[in-house]
Formats: sequence, C-alpha cells, structure tokens
Amino acid sequence: MENHTEVTEFILVGFEGQLKLQIFLSLLFLALYIVTFLGNAAMIIIITVDSKLHTPMYFFLKNLSFLDLCYSSVISPKALLAFSLGSKAISFNGCAAQMFFFSLFGTTEAFFLAVMAYDRFIAVCSPLFYPVTMSRKVCICLVVGSYLLGCINCTIQTSFTFSLSFCGPNEINHFFCDVPAVMQVSCSDTFINEMVMLAVCGFIIVTTALVVLISYGYIITTILRIPSADGRRKTFSTCTSHIVAVGLFFGTVFFMYSQPGATSSPSHSKVVSVFYTVVIPMLNPVIYSLRNKEVKEALRKQLKNRYFSSYLPKGLNFHTSQVGIREALGMDTKGHQNQEI
Repeated sequence: MENHTEVTEFILVGFEGQLKLQIFLSLLFLALYIVTFLGNAAMIIIITVDSKLHTPMYFFLKNLSFLDLCYSSVISPKALLAFSLGSKAISFNGCAAQMFFFSLFGTTEAFFLAVMAYDRFIAVCSPLFYPVTMSRKVCICLVVGSYLLGCINCTIQTSFTFSLSFCGPNEINHFFCDVPAVMQVSCSDTFINEMVMLAVCGFIIVTTALVVLISYGYIITTILRIPSADGRRKTFSTCTSHIVAVGLFFGTVFFMYSQPGATSSPSHSKVVSVFYTVVIPMLNPVIYSLRNKEVKEALRKQLKNRYFSSYLPKGLNFHTSQVGIREALGMDTKGHQNQEI
C-alpha cells in the first residue's frame, strides 16, 4: 500500500469542451440514465408480477435487467456530477471501488449473455429435456456462477491496477475509473498489467462469445430443419433480441479490452465507453420488450388492470368488479347466462 500513498485522489477529465458541451452531456447522460432506470425497473416488475413469465428465459432476463441497472448506476451518477457541477475529483478508494464494481457487473453481463444463449439452445434444440435441464436450481447456479466469475476478474483487474505506483499527474483522461485509463497515469511500468488485462479479458470474451456462437450455430441449424416458414419465423423471433444485444455488447467490449494497444487511444475509448456503459443498458430492455410479444402482452395487462382499478371503489379490485358485472347481468362466474333469467 505504500506505493500509492503519494496520490490521494484522481481528477476525471471526462470530455473537455466549452460550457455548452458540458450542459449537453449532462442533459444527455441524465436522459439516458432515467430511461435506463425506468426501462430496467419496469422489466423487473413486469416479470416478477406476471406468473406467465416465470420461466428460465425471463428469469435470466430479469437478472440481466437488474445487472444493467447496477452497471449503469456505477458510472452515470458520478459522470452527471462531473458534467453538471464540475465535480471531477474522485478519491483513491472511490476510484478503486468504482473500477471493482464496474468490472464485476461488466464481466457478469458477458457470462449472462452466454448463459442466455445456452438457454435458447436447450429450448430450441432439446425442448423435451428443457424443463429438467434448465430447472430452477440450475438457473440459480448459473446466475451465482456468473457473479462469482465476475468477482474473480474484477478482483484481478483492480488489485493489479492499484498495485502500481501513482506519483502524479493524477488526471485520468476518462469520465470514470476504467482499467486502461487508470494505468496511463501510473509512473510504473504497465507492460505486465496490460498483458494480464489482455489475457484475462480476452479469455473471458472469447470463451463467452464461443458459447454464444456455438449455441446459435446449433439453433440456426435446427430452425432451418423446420418444414413450415411460419414455424421457422416464430422460432427465430425468440432469439433475435438476444442476438442484437450480444452483438452490441461484445463488439464494443472487444474494441476496449481484447486488442493490443487498447490503452493508446483515449479519445476513441471514451466514445466507445459511453456506448457500452450507458447506451447498451438503456437499449437492452427496449430490445427485449419490443421484440417480445409475451413481454408486451404482460405490460398491456398490467396497464389495463391499473387503469380499471383506478376507477373502482376502494377495496374493490379488477377481478371482483368482473364478478359483480357478471352477477348484475345474470351470469354465473364463468360468464354463462343464468337459466332463470
């Protein structure tokens, strides 16, 4: 710990520019964060309250929404303070904590996407074994395992990065404490750290991407064997949302962490970082909700119930009102006309 007592805080430079640019960025980040928070919170609530969505696929989707909510919350609030109030300073421990949780949620999301691809592979290619293979116990183990692997990576990245010496200057050319940006302000030789980052992150990205590619290779092969065009379309439609989310996430993360010289272009890194730290967590609930009929139907059902319940007397819910209407019309509880009437 004596190596980094010389620097007690860092300055997050962010996006340099005039006041108009800072105001624009603060409004942009605020809007994106609000949409991200509301979208992912809505997905969590809808999947939780609708019993029809209590399946492995939506269990993973709910956890992905929770992960995106945490993922974005690690970065956006501090960035908003920097853009709007000019509060760019972050303590040494605060920077380490931000890097730890950002790496944790980012790595876990990569494993989540691989798990969701495996879930679709079992559902499409082995539907008869799906209830047994993707039991609730297995699903929970896959989620916990993803977090454990994410914790291992973030511990490695954070400990290796903050074992370096920081003698000054303390200005980080980024809007959050990312591993490549923090390494650039170190006065130590960072070659070993860069190789560790390249090896670990490259292994994680390549491994999870291979799981996704192999899973969808089998899925596409199975879909092509379906005789009817309508059957092929319906089966493939359940996977398109996940394919879009995977392509966006892995494309940007590969650019940042899995290529040599990832630390040499800070200006490009900042732009790409905005995309995968703020934009993708906002897009995920939009992608999955707009491309998923069951989610849209569940949302309409909840909105309909809330709309009708707002016009009912207190203590009377939507279900009881339907029963009362049937009784007033002389119908039984199943909606059939009463014979006496």
